[in-house]
Amino acid sequence: MSCPFPLYPTSINRWSSWAISNTFKISYTTKAKKAMETHNLTVKQLYCCLLLGIFVITSFQASFSEAETHYHEFVIQAKPVRRLCRTHNTITVNGLFPGPTLEVRDGDTLVIKAINNARYNVTLHWHGVRQLRNPWADGPDRVTQCPIQPGRSYTYRFTIENQEGTLWWHAHSSWLRATVYGALIIHPKLGSPYSFPMPRREIPILLGEWWDRNPMDVLRLADFTGAAPNVSDAYTINGQPGDLYRCSKQETVRFPVDPGETILLRVINSGLNQELFFAVANHILTVVAVDADCTKPFATSFIMIAPGQTTDVLLTADQTPGHYYMAAHAYNSANAPFDNTTTTAILEYKSAPCNANKGKSSTPIFPQLPGFNDTSSAIAFTSSLRSPSKVNVPLQIDENLFFTVGLGLINCTNPNSPRCQGPNGTRFAASINNVSFVLPTRNSLMQAYYQGQPGVFTTDFPPVPPVKFDYTGNVSRGLWQPVKATKLYKLKFGAKVQIVFQDTSIVTVEDHPMHLHGHHFAVVGSGFGNFNPQTDPAKFNLIDPPYRNTIGNPPGGWVAIRLVADNPGIWLLHCHLDSHLNWGLAMAFLVENGGGELQSVQPPPLDLPQC
Repeated sequence: MSCPFPLYPTSINRWSSWAISNTFKISYTTKAKKAMETHNLTVKQLYCCLLLGIFVITSFQASFSEAETHYHEFVIQAKPVRRLCRTHNTITVNGLFPGPTLEVRDGDTLVIKAINNARYNVTLHWHGVRQLRNPWADGPDRVTQCPIQPGRSYTYRFTIENQEGTLWWHAHSSWLRATVYGALIIHPKLGSPYSFPMPRREIPILLGEWWDRNPMDVLRLADFTGAAPNVSDAYTINGQPGDLYRCSKQETVRFPVDPGETILLRVINSGLNQELFFAVANHILTVVAVDADCTKPFATSFIMIAPGQTTDVLLTADQTPGHYYMAAHAYNSANAPFDNTTTTAILEYKSAPCNANKGKSSTPIFPQLPGFNDTSSAIAFTSSLRSPSKVNVPLQIDENLFFTVGLGLINCTNPNSPRCQGPNGTRFAASINNVSFVLPTRNSLMQAYYQGQPGVFTTDFPPVPPVKFDYTGNVSRGLWQPVKATKLYKLKFGAKVQIVFQDTSIVTVEDHPMHLHGHHFAVVGSGFGNFNPQTDPAKFNLIDPPYRNTIGNPPGGWVAIRLVADNPGIWLLHCHLDSHLNWGLAMAFLVENGGGELQSVQPPPLDLPQC
């Protein structure tokens, strides 16, 4: 969804076409008896008009519609990376951590050859890119493609269509995205303005999590024991933990600014498992976009951002010249262990005085962040988001879906087994409508569907929970164990869909950031407790709701979204907390082809990996 811009004249190309065609008409309606006298003049007029037409068309194409194709090579490889006093062989792209920032314009095409020189299977996902008719470039492992095996390659080809703002890319296989990620910045088309006064400088801020060990080993241990994975050892800003961690102060990221300067911070939560509060000491942040969709600007002293989400904020350097920390720490909505450390970077005014004794800068001022469990502040922030003006929200709903989202426990026949180290001798699980999603092994879902291969999935995912219960109350233990399956839900092309995500109190209530591939959606309502289908829809915002691609529910509550299923293919819906995705908090929609080629999935590329 593009942000609203002033309209520009589009009649110039039609005018130039008329001028050229009518030049021929005028020259060939000259009377025969004047033909020889006017021949030279007519040729000159024709020549001049042709030149004028070509110049006008070329100029406006260059200014308004010329799209570029960007070619990149992403080499996935291990590289020594030192953090927290220790060096690890870290999986990177092109040896960079974080990976390369991609900058394009709306309408551009990307051709990215991914070469896997690592020892793990890998895929890449372009988070938030619509990938219209092109699920083959979406990237989730065994959903739209088989993984790129070590020593192999695959070229992702896709076009940005009517999108602009801050998105990002990351690995979408296992826990590789702990270190394999980067920003994807989409600028407006040439000649199109931003929806807000665009500052002369913009800074991507990638918030991440760092483990003082191989993240794949952390996941492997959790998979074996059935217990929750160890939490991260640090948070990072653009790959660096900051001043408050051991062996990190020298590498703290610094952002110099001029007094009075306004900058755009493109904030991305690329962490694996933790929602975060983010702030800059003594500075107001003006939110102007989320998930590459514009918002009605509003001022705030902090933002809350979940894994997968992006938030664009304007910051004006209007304080006394000095050094100010930008910092992030956890928003923990669950009754569960979490990393309670704080990552920092420094906003430093170029005219800030130095310490007279040592020639060093003074200690930066620290921001006031909400408390770790400050749900009221988190909800107040997300509730402030609005679209800049009235948007088209589906009013007549074809598919009304009610999805319970939450954790569960798998009972073990031998609770004392080393493989059953979850609560009371169980194994952790997660589910939507009591179905714990299982990825296929023989083929990817999309390839199996396109090839007509049976037995890989079924299309009987339940539209409502199989049993109705008090979702946020005291849930019977008989409802804690989900069913493992590979179930999809089928949607007709163009269907208008409403989904209510309902949290449950099974194991713990929690904010689950749900990400839908291939689509974006209007967030029309939310609340605490159990959703009431008789009374809650009357409170929906159907005028100017924000559009997103990732949204969380209030812990112990619900959130409602609406969308149009206008993108054929198989599209994953999942919690963007990767520990929950690994436990099965996911499902997939199968959006059927519509009428004709422009509403049908395009053929797969020849180099699509095979399982």
